[in-house]
Amino acid sequence: MTTTVDAPARHANRVRPSLPNRLLARPEIGALVAAIIIFIFFLVLAPSFRSAESFFTVLYQSSVIGIVAVGVGLLMIGGEFDLSAGVIVYTAGLANSMFCWYFGINMWVGAALSLVFCLAIGFLNGYLVMRTGIPSFLITLGTFFVLQGANLGVTKLVTGTVSSTDVSQIAGYDSLGKVFSSSFKIGSVTVWGSVIWWVLFVALAAWALQRAKVGNWIFAVGGNAESARAVGVPVVRTKIGLFMTVSFLGWFVGMHQLYRFNTLQAGGGVGNEFLYIIAAVVGGTLLTGGFGNAIGVAIGAFIFGMTSLGIIYAGWDPNWFKAFLGVMLLLAVLVNLYVKKMSTMRRADS
Repeated sequence: MTTTVDAPARHANRVRPSLPNRLLARPEIGALVAAIIIFIFFLVLAPSFRSAESFFTVLYQSSVIGIVAVGVGLLMIGGEFDLSAGVIVYTAGLANSMFCWYFGINMWVGAALSLVFCLAIGFLNGYLVMRTGIPSFLITLGTFFVLQGANLGVTKLVTGTVSSTDVSQIAGYDSLGKVFSSSFKIGSVTVWGSVIWWVLFVALAAWALQRAKVGNWIFAVGGNAESARAVGVPVVRTKIGLFMTVSFLGWFVGMHQLYRFNTLQAGGGVGNEFLYIIAAVVGGTLLTGGFGNAIGVAIGAFIFGMTSLGIIYAGWDPNWFKAFLGVMLLLAVLVNLYVKKMSTMRRADS
């Protein structure tokens, strides 16, 4: 005779993790605590930091870094790095600008060609990493130097200087500006469209990681690529897609920079790749892959925005900002490893 156990009885035997356990399982919890402390710190020490205008300026500063950091964070969860992410922002803008200026074509056409070019770079990065087995650190470091040199060399060859020409009079500039660099007023506060786009990209990434099948693939390839491949996860396609996502978001910020400032400096973007990585790590993303989320990366970018402007509002020497970033990175790595270890131990004990 076979005895059956109904579903409610089976669920009754499950142990629901306690609130501390659930909090420790969240990658962003450390970053959230740090963000609150830093926010209160600058509220107390920098009077000008307390205004609504200053807060939305911080949000804008955070969004410019945070949009690309979303893609970099997803890539790091997938177990890879992209050191060309900072330079590709300016590659995108320069390609759009110079192509349209030199050939006299509509800016919309130039933006589309720039997007195709950036996606091709992302595809090439991912393809080389997966097909050669060379670490992504080295592949994208090579891409970084190629793009940096090409940005400077091609810009000087076309324009005679190391900056692009003013493209504000070319057809399509105004309509593209409304898409990529618009702003609106709420009272005396200026809200840049990039902040809205940042929120949307974070929400989309958070949904994909938690609710979509591709999110499971990203965590799987970051945790153990061989095990993921053994259970049918398309490892190559997933990782190439992540590299292309970084390139797409880099293109998007490049468009914002171009259509806000009209011209770009060919040497720009160098060093920003580390800011994206720092935002992801401070937000709870492990350097070893397989752990993190989009909300944490957004909080990490917000910490960057608060600190970079808070130091100025407080009247301090801005040179201390880099020192602060270094300290934050070291602390974040230690906290993330501790949180991951405690989360694993508590789940095992439950």
